[in-house]
Amino acid sequence: MGDPVKFWRSHDNWAQAEQAWDARAAELAAQAPLKTFRKNPNLPGIRPNTRRFLAWKSLSYLHRHDHSGKLRRYFWRHPLRHGIGLVKSLLRGRSYRRDDDFFLYGIVDVADFVHRLEQPNAVLVVGFSYCHKPFECPEGRFTDRCSHAPDSPVCGQCFIGKAVHSLPDARVIPLFITTVHYIGEQMIAARAAWPGHEVLFLITACELTLEMFGLVGCAVGLEGIGVRLDGQICNTMKAFAASEVGIKPGMAIVTESTQARIMAILHAFADATHVEPGNANPGRANLIATDRR
Repeated sequence: MGDPVKFWRSHDNWAQAEQAWDARAAELAAQAPLKTFRKNPNLPGIRPNTRRFLAWKSLSYLHRHDHSGKLRRYFWRHPLRHGIGLVKSLLRGRSYRRDDDFFLYGIVDVADFVHRLEQPNAVLVVGFSYCHKPFECPEGRFTDRCSHAPDSPVCGQCFIGKAVHSLPDARVIPLFITTVHYIGEQMIAARAAWPGHEVLFLITACELTLEMFGLVGCAVGLEGIGVRLDGQICNTMKAFAASEVGIKPGMAIVTESTQARIMAILHAFADATHVEPGNANPGRANLIATDRR
Protein backbone atom coordinates (compact mmCIF):
# COMPACT_ATOMS: atom_id res chain seq x y z
CA MET A 1 0.00 0.00 0.00
CA GLY A 2 2.99 2.33 0.30
CA ASP A 3 3.19 5.47 2.42
CA PRO A 4 0.00 5.62 4.55
CA VAL A 5 -0.38 9.33 3.91
CA LYS A 6 -0.16 8.84 0.14
CA PHE A 7 -2.48 5.83 -0.32
CA TRP A 8 -5.56 7.85 -1.25
CA ARG A 9 -3.54 10.11 -3.56
CA SER A 10 -1.95 7.15 -5.32
CA HIS A 11 -5.24 6.52 -7.13
CA ASP A 12 -6.87 8.54 -9.89
CA ASN A 13 -9.86 9.53 -7.79
CA TRP A 14 -11.58 9.01 -4.46
CA ALA A 15 -13.84 6.21 -5.71
CA GLN A 16 -10.90 4.15 -6.93
CA ALA A 17 -9.03 4.65 -3.67
CA GLU A 18 -11.99 3.63 -1.53
CA GLN A 19 -12.77 0.61 -3.70
CA ALA A 20 -9.14 -0.52 -3.50
CA TRP A 21 -9.15 -0.13 0.29
CA ASP A 22 -12.42 -2.02 0.71
CA ALA A 23 -11.31 -4.84 -1.58
CA ARG A 24 -8.11 -5.35 0.39
CA ALA A 25 -10.02 -5.16 3.68
CA ALA A 26 -12.35 -7.93 2.48
CA GLU A 27 -9.37 -10.11 1.50
CA LEU A 28 -7.72 -9.57 4.89
CA ALA A 29 -10.97 -10.31 6.72
CA ALA A 30 -11.27 -13.61 4.86
CA GLN A 31 -7.71 -14.58 5.78
CA ALA A 32 -7.49 -13.34 9.39
CA PRO A 33 -10.72 -11.74 10.63
CA LEU A 34 -10.57 -9.37 13.59
CA LYS A 35 -12.20 -10.32 16.88
CA THR A 36 -15.66 -8.86 17.37
CA PHE A 37 -19.14 -9.86 18.49
CA ARG A 38 -21.28 -12.06 16.27
CA LYS A 39 -24.43 -9.98 16.57
CA ASN A 40 -24.93 -6.32 17.40
CA PRO A 41 -26.54 -6.30 20.88
CA ASN A 42 -28.43 -3.07 20.02
CA LEU A 43 -28.06 -1.66 23.52
CA PRO A 44 -29.87 1.53 24.54
CA GLY A 45 -27.52 4.51 24.25
CA ILE A 46 -28.08 5.48 27.89
CA ARG A 47 -29.87 3.42 30.53
CA PRO A 48 -33.01 5.08 31.97
CA ASN A 49 -31.60 5.26 35.51
CA THR A 50 -28.40 6.80 34.18
CA ARG A 51 -30.31 9.45 32.23
CA ARG A 52 -32.00 10.73 35.40
CA PHE A 53 -30.24 13.96 36.50
CA LEU A 54 -27.60 13.28 33.85
CA ALA A 55 -26.66 16.95 33.45
CA TRP A 56 -25.73 17.25 37.11
CA LYS A 57 -23.95 13.89 37.08
CA SER A 58 -21.98 15.10 34.04
CA LEU A 59 -20.95 18.41 35.61
CA SER A 60 -19.88 16.63 38.78
CA TYR A 61 -17.84 14.04 36.88
CA LEU A 62 -16.18 16.59 34.60
CA HIS A 63 -15.25 18.79 37.55
CA ARG A 64 -13.92 15.97 39.75
CA HIS A 65 -11.83 14.40 37.01
CA ASP A 66 -10.36 17.55 35.49
CA HIS A 67 -6.94 16.57 36.81
CA SER A 68 -4.97 18.86 34.50
CA GLY A 69 -7.23 21.83 35.23
CA LYS A 70 -7.17 22.84 31.56
CA LEU A 71 -10.92 22.77 31.05
CA ARG A 72 -11.54 24.65 34.28
CA ARG A 73 -9.04 27.38 33.41
CA TYR A 74 -10.45 27.71 29.89
CA PHE A 75 -13.97 28.07 31.25
CA TRP A 76 -12.94 30.84 33.65
CA ARG A 77 -11.18 32.88 30.96
CA HIS A 78 -14.62 34.18 29.99
CA PRO A 79 -16.80 33.37 33.00
CA LEU A 80 -19.80 35.47 31.96
CA ARG A 81 -19.96 34.22 28.37
CA HIS A 82 -19.27 30.61 29.24
CA GLY A 83 -21.54 30.76 32.29
CA ILE A 84 -24.45 32.01 30.18
CA GLY A 85 -23.69 29.28 27.63
CA LEU A 86 -23.78 26.63 30.35
CA VAL A 87 -27.11 27.90 31.72
CA LYS A 88 -28.57 27.83 28.21
CA SER A 89 -27.34 24.24 27.73
CA LEU A 90 -28.95 23.20 31.02
CA LEU A 91 -32.24 24.92 30.21
CA ARG A 92 -32.44 23.42 26.72
CA GLY A 93 -32.08 19.92 28.14
CA ARG A 94 -30.18 18.80 25.02
CA SER A 95 -27.11 20.49 23.63
CA TYR A 96 -27.49 18.95 20.16
CA ARG A 97 -29.80 18.22 17.26
CA ARG A 98 -29.91 14.57 16.29
CA ASP A 99 -29.67 13.21 12.76
CA ASP A 100 -29.64 9.41 13.08
CA ASP A 101 -26.17 8.57 14.53
CA PHE A 102 -25.00 12.18 14.06
CA PHE A 103 -25.28 14.57 17.01
CA LEU A 104 -25.07 18.14 15.72
CA TYR A 105 -23.59 20.76 18.06
CA GLY A 106 -24.06 24.34 16.87
CA ILE A 107 -24.69 22.97 13.36
CA VAL A 108 -27.93 23.49 11.42
CA ASP A 109 -27.62 20.23 9.46
CA VAL A 110 -24.94 18.13 7.79
CA ALA A 111 -25.05 20.18 4.60
CA ASP A 112 -24.29 23.28 6.71
CA PHE A 113 -21.37 21.44 8.31
CA VAL A 114 -19.93 20.48 4.92
CA HIS A 115 -20.38 24.02 3.60
CA ARG A 116 -18.43 25.38 6.56
CA LEU A 117 -15.69 22.80 6.05
CA GLU A 118 -15.33 23.91 2.45
CA GLN A 119 -14.32 27.43 3.51
CA PRO A 120 -10.58 28.19 3.33
CA ASN A 121 -10.38 29.10 7.04
CA ALA A 122 -11.88 25.79 8.26
CA VAL A 123 -9.84 23.32 10.33
CA LEU A 124 -11.25 19.86 11.02
CA VAL A 125 -10.50 17.91 14.19
CA VAL A 126 -11.26 14.25 13.43
CA GLY A 127 -11.39 12.12 16.57
CA PHE A 128 -11.88 8.39 17.02
CA SER A 129 -12.77 6.81 20.35
CA TYR A 130 -10.44 4.04 21.44
CA CYS A 131 -13.55 1.96 22.13
CA HIS A 132 -13.82 0.98 18.46
CA LYS A 133 -10.16 0.23 17.95
CA PRO A 134 -9.69 -3.49 17.20
CA PHE A 135 -8.62 -5.72 20.07
CA GLU A 136 -5.56 -6.53 17.93
CA CYS A 137 -4.58 -2.85 17.45
CA PRO A 138 -0.76 -2.71 17.17
CA GLU A 139 -0.69 0.51 19.22
CA GLY A 140 -2.99 -0.84 21.92
CA ARG A 141 -6.57 0.23 22.49
CA PHE A 142 -6.34 2.66 25.43
CA THR A 143 -3.82 4.98 23.83
CA ASP A 144 -3.92 8.22 21.84
CA ARG A 145 -1.86 6.64 19.07
CA CYS A 146 -2.72 5.03 15.73
CA SER A 147 -0.06 3.62 13.44
CA HIS A 148 -2.46 2.94 10.49
CA ALA A 149 0.48 0.85 9.31
CA PRO A 150 0.42 0.28 5.53
CA ASP A 151 1.32 -3.41 5.74
CA SER A 152 -0.66 -4.35 8.85
CA PRO A 153 -3.52 -6.81 8.29
CA VAL A 154 -5.18 -5.28 11.36
CA CYS A 155 -4.97 -1.65 10.20
CA GLY A 156 -6.10 -2.75 6.74
CA GLN A 157 -9.42 -3.95 8.17
CA CYS A 158 -9.94 -1.09 10.63
CA PHE A 159 -12.36 1.72 9.81
CA ILE A 160 -10.20 4.15 11.77
CA GLY A 161 -7.25 3.23 9.57
CA LYS A 162 -9.35 3.74 6.45
CA ALA A 163 -10.54 7.16 7.55
CA VAL A 164 -7.05 8.33 8.55
CA HIS A 165 -5.60 7.21 5.21
CA SER A 166 -8.24 9.27 3.41
CA LEU A 167 -7.54 12.52 5.27
CA PRO A 168 -6.03 15.41 3.33
CA ASP A 169 -2.58 16.76 4.21
CA ALA A 170 -3.77 20.22 5.24
CA ARG A 171 -6.10 21.78 7.81
CA VAL A 172 -6.85 18.54 9.64
CA ILE A 173 -6.00 17.24 13.13
CA PRO A 174 -6.52 13.50 13.70
CA LEU A 175 -7.05 12.43 17.32
CA PHE A 176 -7.43 9.07 19.02
CA ILE A 177 -9.57 9.66 22.06
CA THR A 178 -9.04 8.08 25.46
CA THR A 179 -11.20 10.20 27.80
CA VAL A 180 -13.93 12.83 27.65
CA HIS A 181 -11.48 15.40 29.05
CA TYR A 182 -9.00 14.56 26.30
CA ILE A 183 -11.55 15.70 23.69
CA GLY A 184 -12.03 19.08 25.32
CA GLU A 185 -8.34 19.65 25.95
CA GLN A 186 -7.41 18.87 22.35
CA MET A 187 -10.15 21.14 20.98
CA ILE A 188 -8.84 23.97 23.15
CA ALA A 189 -5.30 23.30 21.91
CA ALA A 190 -6.52 23.29 18.29
CA ARG A 191 -8.18 26.67 18.73
CA ALA A 192 -4.97 28.10 20.17
CA ALA A 193 -2.88 26.61 17.36
CA TRP A 194 -5.16 27.95 14.60
CA PRO A 195 -6.06 31.56 15.44
CA GLY A 196 -8.33 33.19 12.89
CA HIS A 197 -9.69 29.81 11.77
CA GLU A 198 -12.98 28.06 12.42
CA VAL A 199 -12.13 24.81 14.21
CA LEU A 200 -14.85 22.19 13.77
CA PHE A 201 -14.93 18.61 15.04
CA LEU A 202 -16.07 15.23 13.79
CA ILE A 203 -15.65 12.68 16.59
CA THR A 204 -16.87 9.19 17.41
CA ALA A 205 -18.00 8.38 20.94
CA CYS A 206 -20.67 6.54 22.90
CA GLU A 207 -23.93 8.40 23.46
CA LEU A 208 -23.13 8.98 27.13
CA THR A 209 -19.85 10.68 26.24
CA LEU A 210 -21.60 12.80 23.60
CA GLU A 211 -24.14 13.97 26.16
CA MET A 212 -21.46 14.84 28.72
CA PHE A 213 -19.07 16.49 26.26
CA GLY A 214 -21.85 18.43 24.57
CA LEU A 215 -23.06 20.01 27.80
CA VAL A 216 -19.80 21.86 28.45
CA GLY A 217 -18.56 21.92 24.84
CA CYS A 218 -21.54 23.96 23.69
CA ALA A 219 -21.16 26.26 26.70
CA VAL A 220 -17.69 27.26 25.48
CA GLY A 221 -18.71 27.43 21.82
CA LEU A 222 -17.30 24.17 20.41
CA GLU A 223 -19.11 23.15 17.23
CA GLY A 224 -19.21 20.03 15.10
CA ILE A 225 -20.61 16.53 14.83
CA GLY A 226 -20.44 13.73 17.35
CA VAL A 227 -20.95 10.27 15.85
CA ARG A 228 -22.76 7.82 18.10
CA LEU A 229 -21.09 4.44 18.47
CA ASP A 230 -23.09 1.22 18.43
CA GLY A 231 -22.29 -2.29 19.62
CA GLN A 232 -20.99 -3.02 23.11
CA ILE A 233 -21.14 0.55 24.37
CA CYS A 234 -20.90 2.08 27.85
CA ASN A 235 -24.42 3.18 28.79
CA THR A 236 -24.12 3.54 32.57
CA MET A 237 -21.95 5.88 34.65
CA LYS A 238 -20.19 2.86 36.18
CA ALA A 239 -19.24 1.41 32.79
CA PHE A 240 -18.30 4.88 31.52
CA ALA A 241 -16.01 5.55 34.50
CA ALA A 242 -14.31 2.18 33.94
CA SER A 243 -13.75 2.91 30.25
CA GLU A 244 -12.14 6.24 31.19
CA VAL A 245 -9.28 4.31 32.82
CA GLY A 246 -8.98 1.77 30.01
CA ILE A 247 -11.29 -0.96 31.28
CA LYS A 248 -13.29 -1.71 28.14
CA PRO A 249 -13.82 -5.43 27.51
CA GLY A 250 -16.42 -4.90 24.80
CA MET A 251 -16.15 -3.66 21.22
CA ALA A 252 -18.00 -0.60 19.96
CA ILE A 253 -18.60 -0.11 16.24
CA VAL A 254 -19.61 2.46 13.66
CA THR A 255 -22.40 0.99 11.57
CA GLU A 256 -21.80 0.60 7.83
CA SER A 257 -24.34 3.25 6.86
CA THR A 258 -22.78 5.74 9.28
CA GLN A 259 -19.29 4.88 8.02
CA ALA A 260 -20.47 5.84 4.53
CA ARG A 261 -21.74 9.19 5.80
CA ILE A 262 -18.45 9.91 7.58
CA MET A 263 -16.45 9.06 4.47
CA ALA A 264 -18.69 11.33 2.37
CA ILE A 265 -17.91 14.24 4.71
CA LEU A 266 -14.19 13.49 4.57
CA HIS A 267 -14.44 13.29 0.77
CA ALA A 268 -16.00 16.76 0.65
CA PHE A 269 -13.37 18.16 3.00
CA ALA A 270 -10.51 16.55 1.04
CA ASP A 271 -11.85 18.08 -2.17
CA ALA A 272 -12.08 21.49 -0.51
CA THR A 273 -8.39 21.45 0.41
CA HIS A 274 -7.45 21.00 -3.27
CA VAL A 275 -10.12 22.97 -5.19
CA GLU A 276 -12.04 26.19 -4.75
CA PRO A 277 -14.87 25.69 -2.21
CA GLY A 278 -17.59 26.40 -4.76
CA ASN A 279 -16.38 23.63 -7.07
CA ALA A 280 -16.97 20.70 -4.71
CA ASN A 281 -18.87 17.83 -6.30
CA PRO A 282 -22.60 18.20 -5.41
CA GLY A 283 -23.19 14.53 -6.19
CA ARG A 284 -22.17 13.54 -2.66
CA ALA A 285 -25.21 15.29 -1.15
CA ASN A 286 -27.29 12.10 -1.18
CA LEU A 287 -24.66 10.24 0.83
CA ILE A 288 -24.23 13.05 3.34
CA ALA A 289 -27.90 13.79 3.96
CA THR A 290 -30.42 11.60 5.73
CA ASP A 291 -33.70 12.03 7.59
CA ARG A 292 -33.36 14.20 10.67
CA ARG A 293 -35.04 13.57 13.95
